[in-house]
Amino acid sequence: MNKTWTRIVIVVIAAAAVAFWVYFDKQRMQRTPEQQLDTTLNTMPAWQVIKEQEPAFQKRIREQILTMQKAGESEQHIIDVIQPQILTLQMSRLQHAPDANVVDYMKANMEQTAAIQKVSDDACFRFLYPAVKGGVNPMRVLDKEMMARRMQADADMMRAAYGKNSHTVTPAEREAAVEDVRPIMKALADKYGEDIQLLQIPEKAVGKEKLSCDMVQEMWAKVLALPEQKAARVIRLAVSELE
Repeated sequence: MNKTWTRIVIVVIAAAAVAFWVYFDKQRMQRTPEQQLDTTLNTMPAWQVIKEQEPAFQKRIREQILTMQKAGESEQHIIDVIQPQILTLQMSRLQHAPDANVVDYMKANMEQTAAIQKVSDDACFRFLYPAVKGGVNPMRVLDKEMMARRMQADADMMRAAYGKNSHTVTPAEREAAVEDVRPIMKALADKYGEDIQLLQIPEKAVGKEKLSCDMVQEMWAKVLALPEQKAARVIRLAVSELE
């Protein structure tokens, strides 16, 4: 597989697998910041797994959020700072999660991406590429049922990575994944031509937000259409550069 295609896969998974959101319910505003934050975070299944598996990391993230809140930082800025840290942890877990959990995790991501694009192409682009135009908090625009499915998929994947059926990636798997994704990326390149580079360089996609979101979803739809084992190893290949 062409190195450019490899980088595109990596960029897209990094964008699509947004891992963490903080939603401050107005009904909780009368509580102290600590109580408000704990109430919110404790409703998130993945946060419970992090508390079990990485208590020191969990404590550090909680303190960082509180410090930023007290400094008057905006909700979106806090999300933009915290997201990458949670993402890195989740990407390391994906390497060890069973195939079914890996695929479910990405399906939940793509369901969410499609729903956000129905709100607007701009919201979709901001969700996928927060560093370009500023992010969007999906909990502000999506229904609670969809958010619950997404967060449960996160938690199930992370817990399964430490379970009895945990996965070990081999060099042979990586090589097979490269071959699996090669025809997918070639088909996209044939269809979109030079525009496929927008996946790799989203800074140049301003003004082409719909096209960028369409390409992201088409690529992952093709990956997820593969047999489960193949789809899972392509996803693991993509996130391996993020560890």
